Amino acid sequence: IQYKAEQANDLSYKTAWIEGREDEGIGEYLEFYFKNKSPRVTDIIVSNGYVKSETSWKNNNRVRKLKLYVNGELKGILNLEDSRTDQVFKIGTLGHNSNGKDLVLRFEIAAIYKGDKYNDTAITEIYFDGIDVH
Repeated sequence: IQYKAEQANDLSYKTAWIEGREDEGIGEYLEFYFKNKSPRVTDIIVSNGYVKSETSWKNNNRVRKLKLYVNGELKGILNLEDSRTDQVFKIGTLGHNSNGKDLVLRFEIAAIYKGDKYNDTAITEIYFDGIDVH
């Protein structure tokens, strides 16, 4: 089974991204790229852990703290609950940069909740809401 980065944004709760290191993956990250003319991002929604089943969720690590970088600059830390429900973070409005640069969002694992069986940290989904979509 592969747990590729793309699976963290495939709109499926049956798949997940799992970092590929032998340890818990502190420092591993996902990046999302948005063209400057893309709809602006106002919310980040995270499905923390491997949510496809209660057993998968409990057996794998979940993210406790996720660093948020915007175009390479640390903007904050998302403090995630140890919960299988989607978690919404309001982040202001990002995108449509006056300098014409595209938007790059990086999410870096900073701390984890320990799983019962595996030392693998999982994120099922990171997706976005915003404005300019209709």
